Order: sequence, then structure tokens, then C-alpha cells
Amino acid sequence: MIPYEEIDIPVNGGALAALRWPAAGPDAPTVVALHGITANALSWGAVARQLAGRVTLVAPDLRGRAGSSGLPGPYGIAAHTDDVAALTGALGLDRVVLAGHSMGAFVAALAAVRHPERFGPLLLVDGGVGFPAPTHLTPDELMTAVIGPAMDRLSMTFQDRAAYRAFWQAHPAFAGAWSDEVDAYIQRDLTGEEPRLRSTCRIEAVRTDGVGLFDEEVLTAVRELPADATLLWAARGLMDEEQGLYDESRLAAAGLSGTRVEPVAVKDVNHYTVLTGDRGAREIADRLVALARA
Repeated sequence: MIPYEEIDIPVNGGALAALRWPAAGPDAPTVVALHGITANALSWGAVARQLAGRVTLVAPDLRGRAGSSGLPGPYGIAAHTDDVAALTGALGLDRVVLAGHSMGAFVAALAAVRHPERFGPLLLVDGGVGFPAPTHLTPDELMTAVIGPAMDRLSMTFQDRAAYRAFWQAHPAFAGAWSDEVDAYIQRDLTGEEPRLRSTCRIEAVRTDGVGLFDEEVLTAVRELPADATLLWAARGLMDEEQGLYDESRLAAAGLSGTRVEPVAVKDVNHYTVLTGDRGAREIADRLVALARA
């Protein structure tokens, strides 16, 4: 694990927890990275290692998760954009490169539209390009369809940290892809006392954010970006299935031609390992460095 600093940023309702991996030199640029819907800042640990001190990486625990789980509502994608804008303001950052994975990519896109003075180029990682929700589903049915297994985990308890590790090691997405960084990431999610450890993620925050991914403002953000964006999409899905969230036909249907988004496929990774595995993390790190130095 690459050493990091824990910082707190004043936001509406309290303090937003964030991790900072400092660059090797004082004049290096800073990039900000946002995690997925039930994740936390340490999901960017492998990227921090691959960055190797070339830039400073700042990753917050989004409102309602991990170190920021105590922040109250209102939740939602727009609330996260305000928190991220507050973070960059507190750190004195302007036109910063902003990255996001999964839900974090949607937050990044909307943040760029709402706060164009704060953010420069975007790196969207297997997220940010959405599709209208099926009209026949209720909000809870929609959440089950999108992240059902992840939602189930939020109501579970675990006897100890080893049990939580075993739960994640059995996940198809991490077969053959476990690392100390993944272990640290999932352990940051736990709170409580043995034998009733549980996820730090607030269910109401996750539900509000998940349904909010289908808001018109969120869905249209990638078509209104004030700066260029790269979409790195994983070839495989959340359960390591062959069908990922995106493919050539889905991206064609999304109508990205004429927008500022350039889709780039990342082979041999799934929705998780595009961020936490060496191949995906290296691709992300190199692109962040290039964008930050441009």
C-alpha cells in the first residue's frame, strides 16, 4: 500500500473525509477521483500505486460512505457535485482533472456541467453514460435491477473482518484479482463491533443516489460537458460476465457522436478490476498524468 494522508473538508452538514496520496515533487499537479455507489476512497489504491508520485491524488469518501458516513442528507448526485466543488475550493484547485468510477463518473460529469470553473478534462471509468430507466419499474425494483447484490450486502452483518474478506473473495469479479489494496479497500467499508460488523454505506444514501442516476439532468450531463472527456469502458461486467455495462452497440445507441466524450475499451478487465487490477489501474494512472500535464 502506498502511504496516504487523511484530510477533512468542510461541507454542508459537517466534514467530508478524503484521502490524499502526495506527489513526489511539490510542483506536481493534483487530480481528484470519485468512487462508485457502495465503494470508498481506497478503491483508488491501485491507481495511486501506478501513479508512482507523478501527481497528487485526492479521493473523497462520498457522502454516506466510510469516513463520510456520518454526513446527513440530502443525498443524491447533485449533492455529491456540491461536495466535490467544496473539496476543490478548500484545496485551492482550479480546472482540476476529475476522474470517476461507476456512479462516481456520473458525479464527475454533472460536477463539470454545474461547476465548469472548477474542473478541467474528465476521465470517466465504466460509468457516466447512462440510459433511461424502464418505465414499468418502481424505484426499489430499479435499484434491485441495477445493483441488487450490492444492496443486499448493506443489510448484512459479519462476524469479523476475515468473514468480510471471505465474502468478497468469493465474488466472481475478484477471482484471481485479490491484492492488499483490494483488501484495504473493502475493510475500510466496515463499521461496528464483532460479531456484528456491517457496511458503513447508508442504505438511504445508496438508494437515493441509485435512483438519481436516471434523473434527466444526470443522463444529459455527458452531452453538455464544457471540457473533453475520455470514457474507459470495461469489456466485462459487475459479476465478471462477458456482457459489460457498455459495448460497441450500446455506446452507438447512446449517441455520443458530436459530444466531447471519447470511448476507449479496456480489454481483459471487469467493472471492478478496471479500477482495482493492475491492467486497468495502469491505464487510468497514465491517462490521469497525461491529462494533468497537458
